[in-house]
Amino acid sequence: MNFIQQAYKGHRDLWMFLLTTFLVAGIFIANFIFYLVSDPSDLAAAMESMEKWGLPANVTLAINLIPFAFLLGLLFVLVKFVHQRSLLSLTTTRPKVDFKRIIFSFLLITIYTVVSFFVMYYIDSSEIVFQFKPVKFAILFIISIILFPFQIGLEEYLFRGYLMQHIGVMVKNKWFPLLFTSILFGLAHSANPEVGAIGFWQMMIFYVGTGLLLGIMTLMDEGLELALGFHLGNNLIASLLVTADWTALQTDALFKDMSEPELGSVFEIILPVLVVYPLFLLILSKKYGWKNWKDKLLGKVTKPPKEDYKIIE
Repeated sequence: MNFIQQAYKGHRDLWMFLLTTFLVAGIFIANFIFYLVSDPSDLAAAMESMEKWGLPANVTLAINLIPFAFLLGLLFVLVKFVHQRSLLSLTTTRPKVDFKRIIFSFLLITIYTVVSFFVMYYIDSSEIVFQFKPVKFAILFIISIILFPFQIGLEEYLFRGYLMQHIGVMVKNKWFPLLFTSILFGLAHSANPEVGAIGFWQMMIFYVGTGLLLGIMTLMDEGLELALGFHLGNNLIASLLVTADWTALQTDALFKDMSEPELGSVFEIILPVLVVYPLFLLILSKKYGWKNWKDKLLGKVTKPPKEDYKIIE
């Protein structure tokens, strides 16, 4: 059975899908609606009002991340007891979760991000401020390693796991859920501050492109492990290494970017999607021996023989 076919291991009634999606994805739906109905000045005012609370950056980060832990737990409960599926079937087609894959993709994005940052820092550090404060950074590190796995876990299990599998079974193909969940992933981040600072379409290229990268990893590798590791590495480094006033992650990171978002930022955002992401896929394909790309990304989804799966009663 391929990754999308794992949905056949549980109940798939439409009301179950709608209930689970609404309850778990409510925060993303609200985020997008808020962006649609809000004037850019309203978004700026909302950010300013939060800043007036005077909460430490670490407290604000924890407040923003804790809900993801509850929502991930809710998703697991609904999959287990409503859909009557194992969590392993939501994660991978392998007999058990491959943590080596998670670690490899985590290191891949982490090494790339750290090296590229310090190369740029060496070239021009005029607008990058080193702001290391041992106590605040230690607290940030603890918060990040505890709570970010829940945040990225929810996004991966929801978009690349639950939605991709169930939508794929509904439409009977792989290309539509890959494209649809990637667009949803982008729209779910539409109220982030950087969208207003840099531009909607520029940031959608980055977010949707990232969603496509993670979705391709999932379908080609028949599991979420690579996407989980990559997403975690990306968000952890974004939290710990460098922050800026116009980004969603405003933390007590090691460095702070004091520059204003401009055309250079656009190239820095779009370049990875067009150049770096394909290189990542090439590296992963060589390491894990990916083949038959057309069928795995564009092929049909058929119901497997009954003996190949069993619904948990």
